[in-house]
Amino acid sequence: MKIHPFKIPKNSGASFDIQVEKGTHLYDFLHNHQELQLTLLVKSSGTLFIGEYVGDFNDGDMFIIGSNVPHLFKNDQEYYEHKDLKAHSIHIFFDPQVLGNTFLELPEFKDVQHFFQLTRRCLKVNGKTKDILIPLFHKIPNEKGFKKILVLFQILESLSQSNELEILSYENMDKEVNENEGKRLNDIFQFTFNEYHREISLKEAAGIVHMTPSSFCRFFKQRTRKTYLDFLTEIRISNACKLLLQKKYSITEICFLSGFNNVSNFNRKFKRFMGMNPSSYTKVHRV
Repeated sequence: MKIHPFKIPKNSGASFDIQVEKGTHLYDFLHNHQELQLTLLVKSSGTLFIGEYVGDFNDGDMFIIGSNVPHLFKNDQEYYEHKDLKAHSIHIFFDPQVLGNTFLELPEFKDVQHFFQLTRRCLKVNGKTKDILIPLFHKIPNEKGFKKILVLFQILESLSQSNELEILSYENMDKEVNENEGKRLNDIFQFTFNEYHREISLKEAAGIVHMTPSSFCRFFKQRTRKTYLDFLTEIRISNACKLLLQKKYSITEICFLSGFNNVSNFNRKFKRFMGMNPSSYTKVHRV
């Protein structure tokens, strides 16, 4: 499948598309599309890349992905190793322009218009808003005709009135990514997700996409708004956060399992990206 752009299958009998994804793992290639994407991860965990954002996703998380923003969901390794473990997600793909400008300019749609402005960024839905929306996400795939539109409007109304939308990534990349560049980015993402646990040099990473280190650094920064080394560190920190909550390993063990070469460097990088040291993170987030 082409990496860029990703085409959402069009249903001639509907003005927007619903996809229920159930399988061994989620679709894990870097892609983008014109439609706004609303996603509920019913059963799934892993690492998420949206625009310039890298972070975890877990069961019950809900995201809003803006139009044409490159993104991917990479499940944890256990989803690839254990065939009885299934990922389950519900996606709503919606182009606000199908409503028409006249409809969107109605006074009753003032809050919804503001929400559509927010969706030029990428958001995570939290708190009571998410609790309200989860049943609607489960309901909408089974509705037909006008009832389906009504459920969509209920979802949009709740989102437009919420103050529980967390900004993850700002507006689209500064530089448009063509198909060949998209394939290069996907190749380096997949390599990094698979190999972050060991030492990776810039020369090795650049070699994955057949570039010199200097050209590779410039290419990656222009298209992701971050350096490759920061991206690699974010992947490692994301993995470390998951391991810290499992209560199976010591901080020293987690340091090396996540690809860091010494504990002091791990602590320093962890505090830079998470705002606290690993011990504090454990105390705050463990139940």
